[in-house]
Amino acid sequence: MPQLAPGRLSGLVAGVLVLLLTACATTGRPANAREFTDLGPAEQVRIGYFANVTHAPALVADAEGYFQEALGPDVTVTVTTFNAGPAAIEAVRGGSIDVAYVGPNPAITGYVTTNGSLLRIVAGATSGGSQLVVDPALTTVADLDGTRIATPQRGGTQDVAARTYLAEHCLSTDITGGGDVGIVPTTNAQTLQLFADGQIDGAWLPEPWASRLVLEAGASVLVDEADLWPGGQFVTTNIIATQEFLGEHPGSVEAVLQAHVRAVEQITTHPDEAAAVVNTVLADKAGKALSGEVLARSFENLSFTTDPFAATLGTLFTDGLAAGTTELPLGISPEGALDGIYDLRLLNSVLTARGDTPVSAGGLGKE
Repeated sequence: MPQLAPGRLSGLVAGVLVLLLTACATTGRPANAREFTDLGPAEQVRIGYFANVTHAPALVADAEGYFQEALGPDVTVTVTTFNAGPAAIEAVRGGSIDVAYVGPNPAITGYVTTNGSLLRIVAGATSGGSQLVVDPALTTVADLDGTRIATPQRGGTQDVAARTYLAEHCLSTDITGGGDVGIVPTTNAQTLQLFADGQIDGAWLPEPWASRLVLEAGASVLVDEADLWPGGQFVTTNIIATQEFLGEHPGSVEAVLQAHVRAVEQITTHPDEAAAVVNTVLADKAGKALSGEVLARSFENLSFTTDPFAATLGTLFTDGLAAGTTELPLGISPEGALDGIYDLRLLNSVLTARGDTPVSAGGLGKE
């Protein structure tokens, strides 16, 4: 996403960054990176993902048994679903999840706030599929002044995107819901109902919720986030692993990635069959299957890939700092704070063995 335009928010952000840079600043480089110690296969692998189309590779790998098959019959695979990334990161912090599908901004927050000790991004999963959908009466960005806009959770990827876009158009927000535009962190299902009831004016949402508001509640698309990125490509979903689990059970993480790569291939080569699988999982996990129209529109707006689009992560980091949803620990400089966040060695091993092209860490880690 383009960098923050000069305005009321930028001066405050600059002051915060100066304080961070001068208060006993370090390089920001993680102090506790570790190599694989490899204690062998884990007896249990705990995987987290969202019951969203943006996490389709996880839904397919779970439903089709790819995770279990890759990890082996003696491994207990447990799955937990989340509504948004910050909740998943808290579960990772709490030690209840080993591997998770999450958006880039929660992954960044989990990394920088622990000086790199908590997690590594080990693969990409999804690009695209995020839109600002609004009441059709709102036809320009200026019309958003005085409105209330929902996002899935404060500090999540769509939340940061919304705050950044509004700031670039001189519309202020704050993390308490104030400002020119009130940002209202709301679960996706509640957002649909609130919009239908006229209690909010729009929402910046991932699929399938953007499509549901358009097709089921009459919203119109004001911003397609893909239009804000060069080539329309930006990371929507990554796979992270805890640094501890990755270090001690690299073979188990590689098995998860084998299942993930297989699921991505299934989706890209047999999209109709994969969409049907995804819809079955959504009916189970979210309580309701999607209509064929919503499912088709959602898949059209997404691309599924193992590439994490590492080159976009620095912009997302800057956006989170400017929005006030990413906070660095005292003494950590923004410069170098993302160094080491990627460990794509296992993914690239899987890709190379298949004859596929390895992916890049963009200078921010191992590949």
